Amino acid sequence: MKFILFVEGYTEDKALPKFFKKWLDPRLESPVGIKTVCFEGWPELIKDAPLKARMHLAGPDKENIIAVISLLDLYGPTFFPSHAKGSEERYKWAKEDIEAKVSRPNFFQFFAVHEVEAWLLSQPDIFPAEIRKTFPAKIQKPEAVNFNEPPAKLLERLYSLHMKRSYKKVVNGKELFGKLDPDIAYQKCPKLKELLDKMLELAKQPH
Repeated sequence: MKFILFVEGYTEDKALPKFFKKWLDPRLESPVGIKTVCFEGWPELIKDAPLKARMHLAGPDKENIIAVISLLDLYGPTFFPSHAKGSEERYKWAKEDIEAKVSRPNFFQFFAVHEVEAWLLSQPDIFPAEIRKTFPAKIQKPEAVNFNEPPAKLLERLYSLHMKRSYKKVVNGKELFGKLDPDIAYQKCPKLKELLDKMLELAKQPH
């Protein structure tokens, strides 16, 4: 049995299946598969999600699919209505909007608040010492690293300042996710916890 994971970029495509399985598999009687479908950014994912979800959930392999999980960064998309200012408002509105458009019982939309890099910030010791010692106090609550300077932008600034090289999302992100303990990220990132709890609940259901 497997999940289909919709993602908006190559960092998520390469890093997240192993990261999620590292948390899920020890809690399951049998390991699950996670197959990513990588879109070219959030506009394509939102536009194509209804068709792609239907292809998987009603296709020839449907008996082997637990659910389609779609994941976007909360930072970046510009489709939010003007009244949705804060992260909670945007999260709730966008989740309901996308799930309604896809309209499939086994499709679930989630967001990384504010980017998947927030999960990396939950474990500072995976970063080089030069970066680790310059982290601001706000990373104690990684999902509170906000729209003004979201996690990837924070890392880009710190790497440029202290490592004399840029933070490369695909290369550095994949390497750091390989070191990240999902239990630590789960404890410090409530929205990641919601995602993993839902995947565990779905994987445990009889199929």
